Amino acid sequence: MAFIDYYKILEVDKKATETEIKKAYRKLARKYHPDLNPNNKEAERKFKEINEANEVLSHAENRKKYDDYGENWQHPEEFEKSKQQQQYHRGGQQDGFGGFSGGGGDFSDFFESMFGGSSSAGGGRRRAPFKGQDFNAELHLDLKDVYTTHKRTLTINGKNIRITIPAGVENGQQIKISGLGGEGAGGGPKGDLYITFTIENHTNFKLDKHNLYSTVTLDLFTALLGGDITADTFDGKVKLTVKTGTQNGTKVKLKGKGFPVYKKEGEFGDFYITYHIQIPTNLSEKEKELFTELAKLRTS
Repeated sequence: MAFIDYYKILEVDKKATETEIKKAYRKLARKYHPDLNPNNKEAERKFKEINEANEVLSHAENRKKYDDYGENWQHPEEFEKSKQQQQYHRGGQQDGFGGFSGGGGDFSDFFESMFGGSSSAGGGRRRAPFKGQDFNAELHLDLKDVYTTHKRTLTINGKNIRITIPAGVENGQQIKISGLGGEGAGGGPKGDLYITFTIENHTNFKLDKHNLYSTVTLDLFTALLGGDITADTFDGKVKLTVKTGTQNGTKVKLKGKGFPVYKKEGEFGDFYITYHIQIPTNLSEKEKELFTELAKLRTS
C-alpha cells in the first residue's frame, strides 16, 4: 500500500496551522461534495480522500502520530515492536498490525475502515463509527437585518431549518450549528452546519467594528448661531443641540447608539456624527451687502 500524503490531499504545507487546514478542507469539501457532483465517481473518491485527510490532520494528537509514523500512525506501539523484531510482512500477507497490506487497495486502512472497506473475521465488511459530513452554507443579509436578533428559515439539502440569527453578526463571520450536517456512518454522530454570513450595507452609515459613523450637513447660519437639529441614527431620529460657532468637521459622539455587540445583550458601540458646514451659493445683492457689513464688523 503506497503512502498517502494527507498534506498533499488538502493542498497545504506540512507547517500549516489548524486554521489553514480547516479552511483548505472546507474549500475542497465544497468543491467535491456529492450533492454538487452527482454520479461523479472521481469526485466521490476525492471527497472521501479529503475527509480522511481532515480526520487526521485536524486533530492535534492524530496529526502528531501521523507526522511521526506516517502510514503506521494508528499503530505506533505495534510499529515500534515490529520494527525491533524486524517482522514485516508484505505482498498481501497479514501484517503485524492485524490488517492486510498489498492487494491493490487504493486507500489507507484508516480510510477503508471509515467507509466500510475493512474485512472482518467472518469475511463481511464492517464500518467504524464516523461523523457525518459537515455542511457549509452562505447567507446574504443586509446590515439592517442583523441589527436585532431574529429567526429565519433556511433550506439546506431540501430540508427547511429554522435558525436564530443573533444581533451583531459580522460580515464574513461563521457560526456552527451542531447536528445539522449529514448522517453519520457506522453509528457515528451527524455532521455540523457551518453558516458564513455576507453582510451588505445599503444604509448611509459607515460601520467600523461596533461603531457607526455618519455626516450631517449644517447650514452656515446654524453653525454660526447654534440651534437644534434632528439627525438620523440607525434606530431612529435624535435631537441635537448645535453649539454657537461650530466648526466644519466637528465630531459629536452619541454613546451607546452604535451597532449591537455580538452575543452581548444590551451592549452597543457608539455613534459618531461629523458636521459638514454648507456654504451658501448664488447670493443675492442684498445678501452680499449684508455679508460685507459682517466682514467689516469682524475686522474693525
